[in-house]
Amino acid sequence: MKKYLLLVVAIGFIFTNCKKNDDDGGAPTSVNTVADFPVQNFMWLAMNAYYFWQADVDDLDDSKIDDQEAYVEFLSSQADPEDFFFNICYQHRNVVGDAAAIDRFSFLSENYKDLVQRFQGVSKSNGLDFNLFAFSDSDDVYGVVNYIANDSDASTKEIKRGDVFTGVNGQTLNRTNFRDLLFGDQDTYTLNLASIDNNTITPNGMEVSLTKVENFVENPILISKVIEENGIKVGYLLYNSFIANFDEQLNDAFGDFKAAGVDEVILDFRYNGGGRVSSAVQIASSIYNNGSNTDEIFLQPRFNDKLQAGNGAPTNFISTTIGGSPVNALNLDKVYIITTGSTASASELVINGLEPYVDVVQVGERTVGKNEFSVTFVDDRANNFFYDEDREGNINPDNQWAIQPLLGRNENADGFSDYTAGLVPDNELEEDIANLGVLGERSDPLLNLALNIITGVSSKSRFSTSLPFPKAELVSSSAIMKGTNNMMLMDGILKPEAFSLDSNKE
Repeated sequence: MKKYLLLVVAIGFIFTNCKKNDDDGGAPTSVNTVADFPVQNFMWLAMNAYYFWQADVDDLDDSKIDDQEAYVEFLSSQADPEDFFFNICYQHRNVVGDAAAIDRFSFLSENYKDLVQRFQGVSKSNGLDFNLFAFSDSDDVYGVVNYIANDSDASTKEIKRGDVFTGVNGQTLNRTNFRDLLFGDQDTYTLNLASIDNNTITPNGMEVSLTKVENFVENPILISKVIEENGIKVGYLLYNSFIANFDEQLNDAFGDFKAAGVDEVILDFRYNGGGRVSSAVQIASSIYNNGSNTDEIFLQPRFNDKLQAGNGAPTNFISTTIGGSPVNALNLDKVYIITTGSTASASELVINGLEPYVDVVQVGERTVGKNEFSVTFVDDRANNFFYDEDREGNINPDNQWAIQPLLGRNENADGFSDYTAGLVPDNELEEDIANLGVLGERSDPLLNLALNIITGVSSKSRFSTSLPFPKAELVSSSAIMKGTNNMMLMDGILKPEAFSLDSNKE
């Protein structure tokens, strides 16, 4: 990959700046320097170099550090690093609100280790995945269970997909208390369940106690099975996050499909908020690759103007996994993908990247529309701020923050990346709170619809929604609170050695 130069002026990190104080007889007095603001300085340097909208943000202009005194004053302008970060993002939703936001997805973490663990599917969790909605004209909140993670505490309890809860430990959930009750320090809590009758949610007196387990690892492959319908073998994969640690298991799932001789494949991304792009490349290659098309483009990255001229090498389909195993490829000319309003980032990338080559039949709901990618940056300047687990000892011990700013957009082989409003399904059907069914079975309306399309039984009059998820009333979700949604992570694809922060190099 071609190396190129970023116009970032080197800053002396270790120096002391003194001035005479006329009021004390001319004795030297220490004043603030860049070294006094390691977090803000790291954030500015990384954002100035890599941020997709760098040219649109006056505070990220290359000249910002020409005047050292003014630069130090700027670094000190926000004592809270989080405020500093969001204010140098371009019209970030945290500053301007959703309606005016350009940058909807850049974020950060006070401890990089927490962020890295989340990306590996590790968290303190009881295994319950759910959405929280507000009742109309009320601050009260109710939860709807989407699924139960395999081998979790919740998987051993009397709770299932479609169950509804309105309280915790006897307290009615509302917009003010849900964070403390569901996502606070209390590891064990009791959910107060409710029933749905005639589209009305009513507490039913039933309870279930759940306990969060430290360092729980959620396998993103929730279901992988072969369904036979009218002589047609359909491989069904419910995949909830693109996590590199499970790439070999993902490849094995396609190996099982291949061994079974499947005719069609349904990828269920309805709750998949994204993750590692390398895993997205693998799953797309399993669908399309015939063993000889690794010279065909899966994605083409687009960076800011400072970076694009020297970078932007495409990523092609692959024939081997990152671990070195041959990709189990099905060489399909059509794939069915189930999506909802929770489908984002790497999931959308699979759809968009396959479109030039494969007939992608999208079933369900419009996706999020998160078409930007990112990498994890930490205060390791020698590695051009890229996080590397083998270099954790090189991260500035006085700055453990990590930032995840948006760096660019991934186009497909046709040059298309304009789906910020979401990808629209070919066959639309909303999930129904009153009739979620069982995942992986015909009772699930979205899977049922996809199977009917495959088998030719596609009368839409059979599919209706009585109580759709009220998206306008979405308050939060377990995925939002874990920070695992809306991810398109280019870690491992973008290489730190391709970048240079040394302004003395030509």
